[in-house]
This record gives sequence, structure tokens and C-alpha cells, in this order.
Amino acid sequence: MEVIITSVCSAIIIFITVFYMLKAFKIAYKRNEISFQKFIFISISSIITGVIIASVFPIGYQKIFDILFN
Repeated sequence: MEVIITSVCSAIIIFITVFYMLKAFKIAYKRNEISFQKFIFISISSIITGVIIASVFPIGYQKIFDILFN
């Protein structure tokens, strides 16, 4: 139960961070500070990285809780 709650809270923080990064990338693109290809590349890589990290955290949290409580 603790792992689920911790993982969900971490995932929410990660997705909020990615959301605001995408907003910053969009502003940079509108101001012509980055090209469209660079905008797409960094947006997709940010989303993929966020999803990978959020999906790996439950495994790490489970190992940490096993070490602490056993």
C-alpha cells in the first residue's frame, strides 16, 4: 500500500514537471528561440523520459521498503 501511494505521488510530480517543461518549450518555439524540429524532439524526449521514470519508480520503492521494513 505504501509503495502505491508513494509511486502515485511521484508520478504526479513527474507529470506536472513534464507539463510545465512542455509549456516552456512551446513558449520558446513561439518566440523563434528553437526550431520546430528541435521543439518536437525535446517534447517527445521529455514525455518518454517522464513515462520511463514514473514506471520504474514502483520497482525502486518496493526494494527500498523491503530493505527498511524487513
